[in-house]
Amino acid sequence: MPNPSSFCAVVVAAGSGTRAGGAKQWRPLAGKPVVRWSVEALLAAGAAPLVVVGPAGDHDKAEAALEGLDGWTYAEGGATRAASVVNGLSGLGDAAPEIVLVHDAARPFLSEAVIARLLTALETADAALPALAVDDSLRRGVDGAMAEAVSRDGLWRVQTPQAFRRAELRAAHAAWMGAEAPTDDAEVARAAGRTVRLVEGDARLAKVTRAEDFAMLEAMVGMRTRIGSGFDAHRWGPGASVWLCGVEIPHDQTLIGHSDADAGLHALTDALLGAIGEGDIGDHFPPTDPQWKGAASDRFLIHAVQMVHAKGGRIVNVDVTLICEQPKVKPHRAAMRARLAELLDLPLDAVSVKATTTEGMGFPGRQEGLAAQAVASVELPA
Repeated sequence: MPNPSSFCAVVVAAGSGTRAGGAKQWRPLAGKPVVRWSVEALLAAGAAPLVVVGPAGDHDKAEAALEGLDGWTYAEGGATRAASVVNGLSGLGDAAPEIVLVHDAARPFLSEAVIARLLTALETADAALPALAVDDSLRRGVDGAMAEAVSRDGLWRVQTPQAFRRAELRAAHAAWMGAEAPTDDAEVARAAGRTVRLVEGDARLAKVTRAEDFAMLEAMVGMRTRIGSGFDAHRWGPGASVWLCGVEIPHDQTLIGHSDADAGLHALTDALLGAIGEGDIGDHFPPTDPQWKGAASDRFLIHAVQMVHAKGGRIVNVDVTLICEQPKVKPHRAAMRARLAELLDLPLDAVSVKATTTEGMGFPGRQEGLAAQAVASVELPA
């Protein structure tokens, strides 16, 4: 019998997600794309290889959603869920382990315990799936009115991942004779004469179906709020423009620095890194490294945003204050807010840019340089 501790996986993410507003598999949930939750869980449990099955032409979206993760490949989905699973099984290759878990990306909160129960069940069963008993009372409805009660005895709510022997599942799909496409792979296996074992499911394995489900599932995660602050300053030097909060402003001087010296973006980058406990901008982009000479500072901010997302975090809002006598910030404030909102993928009302002077005091008051301070609020999984 195959060793159930060695397994591969197919993550089905090829649906249109219309009821959830479209492309739900790539949308963020508690700071991470929906599909990433499942892929991370399966890879951490030892799935190798792993195939993500997505819509045709969405390979780049999968790359963005799973950035930094190794051990997965992409396959294009078919016209039905069953066709997508078959494509995913083909993508695993003939050398893949015999045990395969097929999982819907729309069920993001997959636990190691559920995976372990499925693999254990396959030591003695043809196939296995997680399920929850139906607890609610059931009624049949006729023309919008309640009719007779329906017994809930023996009824189960079926979840994924579902576990199979790979060759048997492929053969079962090839032999499917149903008039309509199957709703899941366990149905295919049972139609082929396989016994499907029920194992204990997980209430957290709820499915993202509608737009409102995102808020419900985020509440399951439990988030804690973290605050980070950042400060940066640069001296003035000869030049014809200055970069502030990602916007180039014509000016009779420029800020001097190893990169483009955008003090606003530097302070904000430090605020995000501080909120997640990841040091400061100098740790990630040392000024002694020549590759960052003259670099656009939006690269630094994007890196910090990606680090927040990699921790499952979500940026709530940011507030940047520029401290200077010149240039005048107000005429450019709307453009700065729009640029920050774009870089952070935040609504405009979650981005604040302000400016103040020091009434002639200190180095900003003497117009020797410009300073910026920033505060960022981030939610991280508890």
